Amino acid sequence: MKRILLTSLLAFAGCAVGPDYHRPPADAPAEFKEMKGWRAATPGDALPRGDWWTVFADPELDALMRRVDVSNFNIRAAEARVRQARALSDQARAGYFPTIGAGASATRSKSPSLPNAPSTTQAVSTYSASVNASWELDLWGKVRRAAEAGDASWQASAADLETARLSARASLATSYFTLRLTDGFRQILEDTVAAYERSLVLTRNRYNAGVVARVDVVQAEVQWKSAQAQLVDLGVDRAQLEHAIALLVGEAPANFAIERKPLAVSMPDVPLTLPSALLERRPDIAAAERSVAAANARIGVAKAAYFPSLTLSGAGGFRSIDTSDLFLAPSRFWSLGAALAQPLFDGGLRGAQTDQAVAAYDEQVALYRQTVLAGFQEVEDNLAALRILADEAKVQDEVVEGSRRNVELTLNQYNAGVVSYLNVIVAQATLLQNERTAAQLLGRRLTAAINLVKAAGGGWSAEELPKR
Repeated sequence: MKRILLTSLLAFAGCAVGPDYHRPPADAPAEFKEMKGWRAATPGDALPRGDWWTVFADPELDALMRRVDVSNFNIRAAEARVRQARALSDQARAGYFPTIGAGASATRSKSPSLPNAPSTTQAVSTYSASVNASWELDLWGKVRRAAEAGDASWQASAADLETARLSARASLATSYFTLRLTDGFRQILEDTVAAYERSLVLTRNRYNAGVVARVDVVQAEVQWKSAQAQLVDLGVDRAQLEHAIALLVGEAPANFAIERKPLAVSMPDVPLTLPSALLERRPDIAAAERSVAAANARIGVAKAAYFPSLTLSGAGGFRSIDTSDLFLAPSRFWSLGAALAQPLFDGGLRGAQTDQAVAAYDEQVALYRQTVLAGFQEVEDNLAALRILADEAKVQDEVVEGSRRNVELTLNQYNAGVVSYLNVIVAQATLLQNERTAAQLLGRRLTAAINLVKAAGGGWSAEELPKR
């Protein structure tokens, strides 16, 4: 009978209640809608693993990126959360093993005399040293499911860490290039201020010669000072961008500075894989999928509460009223036991806990599918932005070149007395606005390229998730 009972227990110990995990399906299109005309990546075209920003070939950006990994506090907080999740997973796995403890005690006591009993006034000392152990057998897979949930949560935290890294790096690259574009536009404004000053000198000379009216001088002065005001205002944008970069690299803004230098970068060719590969390339999708796996395992933990629990326990040691006899054979004691517990009525508690676990699983599945769709949207958005902005940039470059020719011709006409100075102001203001638009377009294209890299996962792969 004992053999039959032991065999049955071992058979039960090999099973685990609750559903086994299967990744929920997520529809992936055959190709991206905006990928038409876009070169699909081959295996040799993959983004540099972990160092995707090197496609921009900017050494100063490379140096800042190295500082982000070490000093960014959001990344360090995410790394700490990974260690917390690993520790919680280890706590769940501890349930596979028995709990063993040891203790020693020394007590001295005296009990009152009872009626009609011999009187005693002597106090008694008792000494003991013991080892005890208890072990709840994992008959229904409760510990196994808890360990599965812990491991999946740990992996989700590791993927969240990669998401934090990718986000911080993308933010740094965007802020850095925007700052460099600001430096470039500052040079344009400085050249514009110098050109307006030359026009003012020319207009004053013509006024002194009696060729033009006083109003032309006033208009030239207003235009020159207005450009100076724009140049001063540009300092606000640059200072705030520099402060944002300082925060990303973990520096106090007062201790951080970037030397002024115009942007010298060409648009990179970002390789892109098929939509199906996105499920393995984006850390936020991997984190959402691992959260689904954890929620699935917790259903098993909840269902295991319906079944009886079996706990084995044992204790052994020595107990004596005299320390000299404590570790002798007559002072030994031991005990072995088993306890079987089965809740009979809990007012629907276990049913409610199971329903909660199932609902939490359904929630994670919905969030996973939403994350997948959002990933596809981000790729499509930035592919469209890169394609459309490239066409717009070509037209805008032609507009800037035409505006420059227009300023040159208008100045010649003004010097010849054919047009008023108002025509010069309009032509120069148009050129400045078109140059600003061209700089903004380059910034938008760089931002779209960075966001496309981010949307594609930055060269990361779910294969990099930690495993037991």
